[in-house]
Amino acid sequence: MANLSVKFCGVEFTNPTVLASGVVGVTAASWKSVVQNGAGAPTTKSVRLNEHKGHPNPTIITTEHFLMNAVGLPDAGLSKAKEEIDEYLKDKKAPLIVSIAGGKADDYVAIAEEMAKLPIDILEVNISCPNVENEFGRPFACVASDAKTVIKNVKKVAGDKPVVAKLSPNVTDIKEVANACAEGGADGFCAINTLGPGLAINLETRMPILANKVGGISGPAIKPLAVKLVHDVYKTTGLPIIGTGGVTTGEDALEIMMAGATLVGIGSAVYYRGIDVFRKVANEINEWCDKNSVENLSDIIGTVKM
Repeated sequence: MANLSVKFCGVEFTNPTVLASGVVGVTAASWKSVVQNGAGAPTTKSVRLNEHKGHPNPTIITTEHFLMNAVGLPDAGLSKAKEEIDEYLKDKKAPLIVSIAGGKADDYVAIAEEMAKLPIDILEVNISCPNVENEFGRPFACVASDAKTVIKNVKKVAGDKPVVAKLSPNVTDIKEVANACAEGGADGFCAINTLGPGLAINLETRMPILANKVGGISGPAIKPLAVKLVHDVYKTTGLPIIGTGGVTTGEDALEIMMAGATLVGIGSAVYYRGIDVFRKVANEINEWCDKNSVENLSDIIGTVKM
């Protein structure tokens, strides 16, 4: 049996699989469930400062090749999130990654200040939210200077919590944004968020299927893009990465780790392979390591020959 443990920003994980934010992970019970099903750690759904309703149904489309969602980051707010985090921490079996989101730069700071008081392990800053203070409402992740400002301000109040910037693929140059976040003090990255927006049409009504009309694309179809962008960020910054996007099998996980990821975010694959997908992927990784005489999984990180 290979050693599948990895260290990310100083935090030990028994295996590299982590639940991606926005999938299943709303309550302490759901976080505990994914750990029981083999995950190295859960990531919470993005925590907002105040309650946020999100978009009306239908919000998700599933196909053989991709998922498309326009959930709209619904959340019960900071107070409820703290209750669930406290419950998880009572008998914590694995590290906890807390994702935070906001429409204003100050929102991130306010949430991060509260999270700094809790014994969580990593703070993931979802900068893909639209910046309501921007004239065009462009997400923080799409403007390098805005991304840097958010990360810099969060880093000031995060205490000893590693700060991870969640990057969007919907940019001209992800390396520019990653470098800006690194300059702002980011300890690592989560790459990538959903691609898009995309549009799906009901042929009978000739109308969009989603209530929001368009949505973000995830699932197997986006994996090659995720692998490429993870490699870009890794080669540009050298910082640790949670590689996320279309990972469904152990081979997918190994591929994105060879591109530069230390941890592997799994989200849509819960739909395709069930809640125990984390254990399945870890077992498939182990089988590959045994066949290829890899004793320590961490030895393959960033080893792609370009």
